[in-house]
Amino acid sequence: MKIIFLISAFLITLILGCNKQTVNELPQKNISETTPTAIAVTNSTEKIKFKTEFGADLFSLKQQANGAKLVDGNDQELAKMREEEPGKLKIKNASDKVLGYVIREKGLWTLKNPEQTQSLYILKRQNDQNYTLEDTAKKEIYQIKTQKDRWEINTTQQNLVYQIRIRDGKTSLRNASANTVFSTKSEIAPIAFACFGLDILTREQQAALAYAVNLTGGQ
Repeated sequence: MKIIFLISAFLITLILGCNKQTVNELPQKNISETTPTAIAVTNSTEKIKFKTEFGADLFSLKQQANGAKLVDGNDQELAKMREEEPGKLKIKNASDKVLGYVIREKGLWTLKNPEQTQSLYILKRQNDQNYTLEDTAKKEIYQIKTQKDRWEINTTQQNLVYQIRIRDGKTSLRNASANTVFSTKSEIAPIAFACFGLDILTREQQAALAYAVNLTGGQ
């Protein structure tokens, strides 16, 4: 009887030990499997495609490890942007001519001339989380505001220039008559997308500013 009791006690201890080990191991296994999903971020090399209202390719922003390329609907290069140093983006055209720079600071993006001697335009994040675009004289040109279901680009006289609508996985730029100018199903921050509605800028400047803003989600 004593031997049977000892064997039974040994088996119970062994079973409890195995159960404890299994319980302890489960959380570690779950963490290992779910961590990649939890820390997944937007692919910085994803191609952001912009299409016409009828679905034709209009232009694209081809993101790369240290910059991006702007290409037309036929994938022909229009401009390229490179991080010359942290927070400093150089803009060149297809012929390698320097078009200017974007200087990135916290909540502030400055477009400079090719010689870097003059600030041309400044995009500022306001305390109310809206944005303004100013010219070299620090005069407001556009106000970019968040609404309940959209973003709006207005003049300083509060005239609507464009709306940015996000619906069913599509981000669209609509004019004041609510007609779609172009849209994308690619992942991009709404404020970065709004840069393509700043008509005072060239398309190359818009693309460089959009890329720089998208890097930090407009922060």
